[in-house]
Amino acid sequence: MTVNTGRTAAGLRRATLADVGALVGLRALMLADMGAEVGDDRAPWRADAARWFTERMPLSDEFAAFLVEDAELGVVACAVGACDAHAPSPANPSGLHGHVSNVSTDPRRRRRGHARACVEALLVWFHEEARVAVVNLNATGDGAGLYESFGFAPPRHPSLQLRTALLQG
Repeated sequence: MTVNTGRTAAGLRRATLADVGALVGLRALMLADMGAEVGDDRAPWRADAARWFTERMPLSDEFAAFLVEDAELGVVACAVGACDAHAPSPANPSGLHGHVSNVSTDPRRRRRGHARACVEALLVWFHEEARVAVVNLNATGDGAGLYESFGFAPPRHPSLQLRTALLQG
């Protein structure tokens, strides 16, 4: 798979356990940009997100995060990918699906190709290491053009979602 856009972001690398805090921070930034109330650094969801990243980071065959580190600001961009096993089909004999999430860039470093570099590295990982044939994502209006430039398109069958209320008790 060749996805190279001719531009490689300096400081692009695969995330490690030491980057969990930065991944959570960029997730908060992304969610806030989407209109979510993320709270401050002590919001309970942040510890849950840190635990989630920490648990998955060692699973290198089914999870990857790529980031761009800036000499002045530290980690300024990221993209996260996870694999999901589904029942095999004629169009996807392995049944593996990939999901791109947490694509986020610090506002002070936007429009420099950092998100593109992270997504490109993730797509190469999905293809060459995870051997995933189908990759999904949820795009915001701001991000749709980036994803379309990689070939993402609406699925043939509409994606639907049901949100259930959590039981309290």
